[in-house]
Amino acid sequence: MPETISQQALATLFTEARTHNDWLDKPVADALLHQAWNFARMGPTSANCSPLRIVFVKSAAAKARLKPTLMEGNVEKTMAAPVVAIFAQDSRFFEHLPKLFPHTDARPWFDGPGKGEVARITAFRNGTLQTAYFMLAARALGLDCGPMSGFDNAALDAEFFPDGRFQSNFLCNLGYGDPAKLFPRSPRFEFDEACQVV
Repeated sequence: MPETISQQALATLFTEARTHNDWLDKPVADALLHQAWNFARMGPTSANCSPLRIVFVKSAAAKARLKPTLMEGNVEKTMAAPVVAIFAQDSRFFEHLPKLFPHTDARPWFDGPGKGEVARITAFRNGTLQTAYFMLAARALGLDCGPMSGFDNAALDAEFFPDGRFQSNFLCNLGYGDPAKLFPRSPRFEFDEACQVV
């Protein structure tokens, strides 16, 4: 049984972590993004399918391509973020299963006549799961996160994934948030409001 992590680690990941909208003018090293990925990729997915694909938008040119796809209220904070992660899923993730799940032929579970909806749901569910792993990894490494929807998925996909294989899920601004500009934390459900033990 793994040991419980420290209270400080739990605070970093959960109780003290916040969604940031304002960013300090401090760059994020590519090496840190590599580290976050190397932790996040270890989280479990169905048949180790690993459908998450990420485009890290950092340059002014890439941000200029992203900007027209954003809702007006998300433009300023997104353009100010040191990095914007486009989280997407690979609709043909099953092509990689011989490498990722080599002990059995899992590709037919998702590829073939009548399997399109199973593949779509699997890619979306597991890609979303992997984004949560990534954000926790980023927090563990000292980065702040600002996940958001509020953009035109079709326009973004046409710009960044024109061949149609990848589909965007949501965006996450990454960097070092300005704690002075945080809103008060919103309420959360108590256990008995959201959970049952049966």
